[in-house]
Amino acid sequence: MPFSTSDGVRLWTATTGSASSAPAVVILHGGPGLWDDYAVLAEMIDDLTVVHRFDQRGCGRSDPSDTQTMARLAQDIDELRAYWGHERIVVLGHSFGASLALMYAASYGDQVAGVVYLDGVGIGDWRTPCQAEQERRMTVEQRERLDDLSERRPRTPAEETEFRVLSWFTDYADREQAMAWAYESASVDLPINFAANRALAKETHGWPDGYVASLAATIQAPITFIHGEGDPRPASAVRELADHAPNHAFELIPNAGHSPWREDPEAVRVLLRRVVSGEEGA
Repeated sequence: MPFSTSDGVRLWTATTGSASSAPAVVILHGGPGLWDDYAVLAEMIDDLTVVHRFDQRGCGRSDPSDTQTMARLAQDIDELRAYWGHERIVVLGHSFGASLALMYAASYGDQVAGVVYLDGVGIGDWRTPCQAEQERRMTVEQRERLDDLSERRPRTPAEETEFRVLSWFTDYADREQAMAWAYESASVDLPINFAANRALAKETHGWPDGYVASLAATIQAPITFIHGEGDPRPASAVRELADHAPNHAFELIPNAGHSPWREDPEAVRVLLRRVVSGEEGA
């Protein structure tokens, strides 16, 4: 069901579950510039509470939008919260969505019952070890092919799928299943919003040292940091960020990568249910 923001951008939304005494959960997708593909996460907890998902402005099935800032995305979340009729919510963000969850919680603290920071990037120089690990998981031929496809404009549909697969398969710890999982994600018939990706990446990369840590330090709601040990984005950078949050738990999932619900769904399910039920986090 679409929702129109205060500046007239229609957002695609989906809701499952039913309201209960537990706080509602809003899932924030990664990217930036991608789309919601998290029905599997919603299914892990929507027997406990209502779960909302949406495509961020300009992304997936939502309307185009040239306005791409973290503050505007956080405002969109709060407008959705009010539209759905919730006083307080748990924000569950994956990858870029984890950074957005922190921004929302720091900006709208009174409306936040809890935060799940799922395989975000943390703080410090996470890019250097991440890039080195991604390179290690690729052959020379795969790297050369990805470089070639990155320069092609436009790409054919087949080339676009191949570009996504080669961009994403290094995220998985299970090297035997990595290509199949990446292909599953890459085959979604929705365009990547590269303009949104560039704009939001420029903003977040431009944040001064200590800014993200200061966001975490201001959040009084409980934050549950969940990270796959096999994610190329180093867990140490997330642990360092977690240390700045006054009320947090850190959970490392062995033998799982950037999307740990694919490689160890039961571990993620248990953790998310503990958050929703109030045993951990919210």
